[in-house]
Amino acid sequence: MNKPKYQVIADEIKGKILDKSYHVGMLLPTEKQFQDNYQVSRYTIRQAMDILVAEGYIKKRKGAGSYVSYSFLNAQQTTGTKKIGVIVTYLSDYIFPSIIRGIEHVLRDNGYSLILASTNNNHDEERKCLEMMLNQGVTGLIIEPTKSNVYNPNLSYYSMFKQRDIPILMINATYDELNLPYIAIDDIKSGYLATQYLIDHGHEDIALITKIDDNQGKLRMKGYFNAFEHNNIIFKGEHIYTYDTENKRQVVEQIVQHIQQQKISVSAVVCYNDEIAYQIIQRLRQLGFSIPNDISVVGEDNSVLSRLSDMNLTTTSHPQELLGEKAANWMIETIDTDKIQPEERIDTYIIERNSVKKIN
Repeated sequence: MNKPKYQVIADEIKGKILDKSYHVGMLLPTEKQFQDNYQVSRYTIRQAMDILVAEGYIKKRKGAGSYVSYSFLNAQQTTGTKKIGVIVTYLSDYIFPSIIRGIEHVLRDNGYSLILASTNNNHDEERKCLEMMLNQGVTGLIIEPTKSNVYNPNLSYYSMFKQRDIPILMINATYDELNLPYIAIDDIKSGYLATQYLIDHGHEDIALITKIDDNQGKLRMKGYFNAFEHNNIIFKGEHIYTYDTENKRQVVEQIVQHIQQQKISVSAVVCYNDEIAYQIIQRLRQLGFSIPNDISVVGEDNSVLSRLSDMNLTTTSHPQELLGEKAANWMIETIDTDKIQPEERIDTYIIERNSVKKIN
């Protein structure tokens, strides 16, 4: 007995899903395109699609089309590994290798593979990374947002992941415009502790240099403000320096020159992170300043730069590998339970070394 035409079409589409011509997460051709390809009525195509939906091979989203279902992926992948996409702003420098190491070993221990990409904190690169992850058919996405404190033209791509039931977890920051879970250090507390430590050591004229195109910088600035308010001290607007990804070097040089030329009168500097603290200390030393005798400096995030033999920077904790582990465990639990897990803020504390001088 010959099969009905809609069943033949359903079987053919199913075959393309099984041989990965249509991979998991892929947007399928429209009903009109299928209708033209098979030279049948739209009703016949809809019957075929209804069979594939009922069998778990595809999902339909109103206004978005039909996708190869992740339910099919979870049912079929009893062998091999499932893929988790990880996108960070940078790959090879600073804190990111530790975060990636934490993610990687948890995924590996649980039978997942990792697809890694970086945006260089650039929106065009972020778009390419997101498109690549969609095309690769990842099961979940862990991502550090690109320039999280400015408008992002790629926000619609995140809706595509949600429409395809691909869980997304932000790390370090989030986009305020999107309701997406994230795991991050308590950045407000970090900025507060760094500033409060200086105040406790007698400093009131404290400069701040922070990154303004990422959410972390905005939150750490809020912590700076909170510390002044808590101690009933008025901070000075001219002591606040902000930079973005493109003008970091110029602003670092600007604050160093202003200190040298006494355009600002400060006894200490709170830095957005240890990298900025390291650069400022190096430049001040080149100009003959002694750290901390002339200027005290506090960093944030306890990177390897804070522990160089000639540095010993007072900073705040940022357990990068733990953050990566928590992100990976969050993703696995979300996939296994099909329920979004709670987001988390990781606590921080001051790490006292010798870059701060106590003054009267």
